[in-house]
Amino acid sequence: MASETCAFDLLNAQYIREIEPGEMVRISRSGIESIHFAPEKPRQQCIFEHVYFARPDSIIFGRSVTTSREALGRTLAKEHPVSADIVVPVPDSGVPAAVGFALESGIPFRMGLIRNHYIGRTFIEPSQAIRNFGVKLKLNPVRSLIEGQRVVLVDDSLVRGTTSRKIVRMVRESGAREVHMRISCPPTISPCYYGVDTPTREELIASSNTPEEICKYIGADSLGYVFSWRIEAGGGRHKNSYCTSCYTGVYPTDLVQLEVRNDMGAAKKVKR
Repeated sequence: MASETCAFDLLNAQYIREIEPGEMVRISRSGIESIHFAPEKPRQQCIFEHVYFARPDSIIFGRSVTTSREALGRTLAKEHPVSADIVVPVPDSGVPAAVGFALESGIPFRMGLIRNHYIGRTFIEPSQAIRNFGVKLKLNPVRSLIEGQRVVLVDDSLVRGTTSRKIVRMVRESGAREVHMRISCPPTISPCYYGVDTPTREELIASSNTPEEICKYIGADSLGYVFSWRIEAGGGRHKNSYCTSCYTGVYPTDLVQLEVRNDMGAAKKVKR
């Protein structure tokens, strides 16, 4: 058993199926036994797995992650077309969506940003100072590809906006004539309370700013988000069964406000 199917590829193992909600699988000398200890309820699978978290070589919720991300990129090109010279992904998670955008638009795909794979994911770094420094260490532009070009930058998400702002500036400083940011998911307006390390609502730039205001903040010539994402990412065995609270603010469970005290005794209200 593994959290992602790509682990099986290393072992030359065969992927059989996912463990269902409310199911316990027991493996013993007698074989594999499936025990359903709870009745099935409406599914709320995390859409962010297909957008960002999962590896592109995995199958999540019965659907290839790469297939989902390329489809989102194609939708992005249809919804937000732009006259440009090259499509550049923000690596690594933005690559499949950029491939889809390039295939749909006919604009050449170029790896104009090179990622240092010894650096972690800036989305989950603990502080803004570390994230800011991490962007410089993590990405390096290829000036020979970018200089003088109208660039479409494709990324999987735009959360706080600070990372995107630095990337746009980096691409401009490498000589790009225009920079058009395209995001392969809807605006993230609400925090996640189910395990994803999402910032607070106040830190989410889309919770209090329009796409036009965000575009101005990050310094891009234009900004476009995917909005018809449900059709593309909702494939697999259980269609339209994704939790979308980070994009809609509608949660599948009731939220309870708790009072949490730190080591100094100060109280802070949090939702769970």
